[in-house]
Amino acid sequence: MTAGRPGPDAGPEGPHPQGAYGADGAFVAAVDGLADPLNDPLPGGHASPWFRADNIPAGGPAPDPVPASGYAPHQGPQQPQGAPNEWYDPAGYQRDWYGPQEPSARIAAAAAAAPVPPAAPAEERAPAPATEPGFSAEPRTEVIARVPAEPAAPFQPDVAYEPDAAYEPAREHESGAEDPGPDPDSVPAAVLPPPSGGRAERRRAAKGRGRRRPGPAVEKTVPAAAPMSRMEARRAAKAAKDSPAVVASRVVGEVFISLGVLMLLFVTYQLWWTNIRAEQIAGKETDRIQDEWANGDRKPGVFAPGQGFAIMHIPKLDVVAPIAEGIDKEKVLDRGMIGHYGEGKLKTAMPSDKQGNFAVAGHRNTHGEPFRYINKLTPGDPIVVETQDAYYTYEMASILPQTSPSNISVIEPVPVGSGFEGPGKYLTLTTCTPEFTSTYRLIVWGKMVDERPRSEGKPDALLG
Repeated sequence: MTAGRPGPDAGPEGPHPQGAYGADGAFVAAVDGLADPLNDPLPGGHASPWFRADNIPAGGPAPDPVPASGYAPHQGPQQPQGAPNEWYDPAGYQRDWYGPQEPSARIAAAAAAAPVPPAAPAEERAPAPATEPGFSAEPRTEVIARVPAEPAAPFQPDVAYEPDAAYEPAREHESGAEDPGPDPDSVPAAVLPPPSGGRAERRRAAKGRGRRRPGPAVEKTVPAAAPMSRMEARRAAKAAKDSPAVVASRVVGEVFISLGVLMLLFVTYQLWWTNIRAEQIAGKETDRIQDEWANGDRKPGVFAPGQGFAIMHIPKLDVVAPIAEGIDKEKVLDRGMIGHYGEGKLKTAMPSDKQGNFAVAGHRNTHGEPFRYINKLTPGDPIVVETQDAYYTYEMASILPQTSPSNISVIEPVPVGSGFEGPGKYLTLTTCTPEFTSTYRLIVWGKMVDERPRSEGKPDALLG
């Protein structure tokens, strides 16, 4: 059991005006001086890890004795009086942290100037009398060994560096300048001597190791290639040639490109240029026919194949095209004109006949395409055929959207499928369908509703 703590006014000899431990702060000093294995200083009374016994002078004062009971009053760090910080050894500090190094000039000069004290025998320190009440004053002997300091060995690198005598940069060789030595960045760190001086200098040196220091540019000369033999030159030329597969692929590609260009030109010619050319020819033929009528040079009768003899007007479609004898593709249809079925078995009546079917044909696409939009005609739309003597007006009656090209019954005197029941004066328009093909035929029928001599002027359908 632990004895009770004396009161504030009790002491070993009775009441005390300042407590059981004497002066103020004595209790705190006694607690700080307890023998704690984690707080006890190193032997000799020095708590610094950099303490070295060889720095303590032989005649220096001895540290305070430690009571035998293991308790000592707290008196702060022990240092010899008259020589502050003598326990600090700069050379030992560098050896502990950086290994054996070459001392700097300042440390070397200080070490040469300071005399080395001779070795001193072991001393015994007399115990100091106990100053605090309640503690034992048994003597305690402490032995301090003084070891003379050994001079630091000079720096010896692990790997000796020998500069290469054959190293000679190209630019320095040409200019005759002296060789500055190896590049510090190209030499291993173990070969270079460590920097001397303070901590800041060492940090700057450590940071500069990973950087490339600027130095004289070195010009590299590329050796000339050795000349090739004939066999090697032939092999190189053969390897540079393209293989047959590559050549064939190039030829095929060029052929396809050429065909594509030709097809594009052909489509442009068919859809654009043929219309322009056919309209020009048809316009000239219309003017020629009208001039002949005006001059009285033309006489009604039988016309030669390809000869223009009439003009067709379709006001709704804004079509004005000459009508020529025959349905020849090159002489009539491809020139932008409308052809009359007037030859052989396909011979049909003329507008001036008392009765019959006036059948004509024309292109729906390309070459002037006069019948392109006849599928848009509706019953009652006027179609006028102008000749040298009169104007013949027909009204659209019916339409056959599609039939075979061999169906010639559609151009008979009484067309089959037109809805006409007996003889009369009829008109039949034929063209290809669908557009841009000639697979089938599109048929439009009309019936004459007016016949007006030219002397009476134009019909009402042309005056609107």
